Amino acid sequence: MYIAQETRYDTMRYNRCGKSGLKLPEISLGLWHNFGSNNNYDTMAQLCCTAFDNGITHFDLANNYGPTPGAAEENFGRILKKEFANYRDELVISTKAGYDMWPGPYGNWGSKKYLVASLNQSLQRMGLEYVDIFYHHRPDPKTPLEETAEALDHIVKSGKALYVGISNYNKEQTSAIAKLFKDMRTPFIINQRKYSLFVRDIETDGLKHYAAENGIGIITFSPLAQGLLTERYLNGIPKDSRIRTDGRFLKEESITPEILEKVRKLNAIARERGQSLAQMALAWILRDGDITSVLIGASKTSQILDNLNMMENTHFSQEEREKIDRILTN
Repeated sequence: MYIAQETRYDTMRYNRCGKSGLKLPEISLGLWHNFGSNNNYDTMAQLCCTAFDNGITHFDLANNYGPTPGAAEENFGRILKKEFANYRDELVISTKAGYDMWPGPYGNWGSKKYLVASLNQSLQRMGLEYVDIFYHHRPDPKTPLEETAEALDHIVKSGKALYVGISNYNKEQTSAIAKLFKDMRTPFIINQRKYSLFVRDIETDGLKHYAAENGIGIITFSPLAQGLLTERYLNGIPKDSRIRTDGRFLKEESITPEILEKVRKLNAIARERGQSLAQMALAWILRDGDITSVLIGASKTSQILDNLNMMENTHFSQEEREKIDRILTN
């Protein structure tokens, strides 16, 4: 049976999530990839145990993570039972609902019918009585926002989640649902958004500033732009790249010579800082103290350990900030 390292809390930094009492590690482990029905149990367990041994207490899932949909939750449930049975109270476990999950009119979007049913299924797959954070995964343009908010409020008051989150909501959508949650006294604490050196929408739409001003946490996903902000693409697209086997999230045609030149210039700055490009890309997200946690994915334990080393230097001088911005805007 797995026994966690006694030193697991010695080096990780934990940030308060908005104005709540919940703290999240600066790095969290996302199970979006590499935890599907086609993945090896021992490898998945090693990833989770390595993360926890190094203070990563937060594991992020969604109902549709796989393949197949639901597989990541099922596999994590096996890991919880076999490896983490004695550590549940030290873990923050989150899941989501909002994307297509089962046939018919009740398996998608943001109705109360779908959200409640989906969480019940998620809890069953993971063998849990509750999750720590339950997210609505994406805005629903047709369901009244009041219904989605009431569904999330009901879920917390039923004891099946401790806190509420939203994902992929922009500033205006976040502000609108936050007002509803405030009236209902719902413990709404976090928004999950894509954010990286190459994707800065939370800055341009004002969400980053709004969240900081209003006590809402932000956790970011795809911080390495699906691998583009690593050394993997410095010399072009490798033959075994995920782009050529699964181009859903990073398209080959989007990796232009201009983008690769930016990657090389960013890598040069990272080297000057004594970091890998991936480490600098993660550290950059945390540079202002406005981001609660960064979600990473991993297929190898060495990737987790390498990413953790970024915490040694999350400070950026004004000169470095300006140099990075010039590279990205040119």
